[in-house]
Amino acid sequence: MNILIANDDGIFAPGIQALAQALRPLGRVVVVAPEAERSGFSSALTLDRPLRPIQIAPDMWAVNGTPADCVYLSMNGLFNFEFDLVVSGINNGANLGDDVLYSGTVGAAFEGRLMKQPAIAVSLAGPNVRSYETPEDFAVAAQWVHDFIVQGLPVLPPRHILNVNIPDVTELKGAKITYQGRRNQSKPISSHVDPRGRQVYWIGLSGEAVADPKKGLTDIESDFFAVANGYVSVTPIQMDATNYAILNNLHAQFSKNG
Repeated sequence: MNILIANDDGIFAPGIQALAQALRPLGRVVVVAPEAERSGFSSALTLDRPLRPIQIAPDMWAVNGTPADCVYLSMNGLFNFEFDLVVSGINNGANLGDDVLYSGTVGAAFEGRLMKQPAIAVSLAGPNVRSYETPEDFAVAAQWVHDFIVQGLPVLPPRHILNVNIPDVTELKGAKITYQGRRNQSKPISSHVDPRGRQVYWIGLSGEAVADPKKGLTDIESDFFAVANGYVSVTPIQMDATNYAILNNLHAQFSKNG
């Protein structure tokens, strides 16, 4: 198996190092990641300047671009072979609920959505994130990803990926298939004055999870619920954001008025 690994925390992030080490027994692992942290870039592609992939070690490349750039380049000419699987992560922080709209980790996985196997976005969720500094901090999560792939990945429709969030707990209780939860509105921005007297702003923190049970899913919980209770959350998400439940009604209204 040829496995492509990308992330949004940067080529030297401990999460991507741990993941690469854990997956090497499964085949050839190629790491292509941003040269520096590119969190929050979603599926953005760089169109206003050239990209320069630099090989810094065998099967390890740094790119002056976004997470999605890394996967796009890898699948469209950077290498003379094809990949069987794309794994993005391990992200230093959760990507739950509405986070997937902004996440560079998820954006990189979506660039790999046409793989023969499902593309996977993997994040470490817990109270200590952003303080992890070594690959050992991600070892349990990385081993879980290895075992998940070995046991056989779920079959998904085209243009779908798996969004995986692994709680930072002493012992994982198992894994749950979950739906994408929802957050409250983000915290307000904070305003400051820099040393030169200019007004600057920091984007506010993410909002808290909302209890949002889905009709018809009586036995399935949200990604927030699974992680909060010590389970790995595995959520199938898709590129097609069309709301088919209201599509026909809207079509009828427009036809009537048009």
